[in-house]
Amino acid sequence: MKSSGPEGRLIIYIDGASKGNPGRAGAGILITNGEGRKISEVSRYLGHKTNNEAEYWALLLGLREAGRLEGESVQILTDSELVERQMNGLYRVKDLNLRALHKRVLQNVRRFSSFEIRSIPREENKEADRLANQAIERRMTREKGKRV
Repeated sequence: MKSSGPEGRLIIYIDGASKGNPGRAGAGILITNGEGRKISEVSRYLGHKTNNEAEYWALLLGLREAGRLEGESVQILTDSELVERQMNGLYRVKDLNLRALHKRVLQNVRRFSSFEIRSIPREENKEADRLANQAIERRMTREKGKRV
């Protein structure tokens, strides 16, 4: 059963965070249906990554979650202008690590009937940002507990 609402439309807020850049990184994803009702959230620790790598991982994980939810049409909202412009073909992807992630994202996009990505102000992406930072904090707390 699809939980995505009318026409299988999903709106996906994504954010990647890195403490140190590169450093400990996390991804935050908030997925709503076409009516704006929250249907899923993901907060995942990514390991040692740059901020841009974390942004791409958030996009990739968001698309995978949308596929799991059987979404048909996805709209990605991100505060990363770099990712948005690279995905829309306005900027070339020069970094080798980002190029590999970009390729994986393009492969995942094919499963959807429509795909749109646009950048939004950081203030409109607070929930995804909170989830990304929460993943990093959980890991840091766990590491502190092991050292004691």
